[in-house]
Amino acid sequence: MHRFFTRWRKQGLIGEFHDRVRAATREAQGRDAEPTAGMIDSQSAKGTSTVEAATSGYDGGKKIKGRKRHIVVDTLGLILAVMVTPASAGDRDAAQDLLARAASRHHRLRRVWADSGYTGMLVGWCAVALNLILTVIRRSDDHNGFVVLPKR
Repeated sequence: MHRFFTRWRKQGLIGEFHDRVRAATREAQGRDAEPTAGMIDSQSAKGTSTVEAATSGYDGGKKIKGRKRHIVVDTLGLILAVMVTPASAGDRDAAQDLLARAASRHHRLRRVWADSGYTGMLVGWCAVALNLILTVIRRSDDHNGFVVLPKR
């Protein structure tokens, strides 16, 4: 089995398989195969002693030494784009590359929601460079946890 996986990865088929399964899952949920909206976020994770120092960093906000994974998902939570950086990388800096990648692979993507870590010039850059509406959702003291958005 490992030989098949290695061969598929070398041929670039793993991404193709993932895209097909995501499209089939979206259609099974009554959605179009290609998403028009998504969400972006990041998470810092502690690195182990085997993590190279060059790929590791310190996230001062969360006080974590390690790596940071950045992810764009559709409204069903299915992965559209992923990127791993040192934990010291800023969300807005990584978001430019990640959102550009997501927008180029998913041409119908027009709106992305984000938390307050993505404020600033990124919102305008997305509109001009990617024709993408980046909406920053501010945290509310009235709500605990996530707020479920109504179905579109």
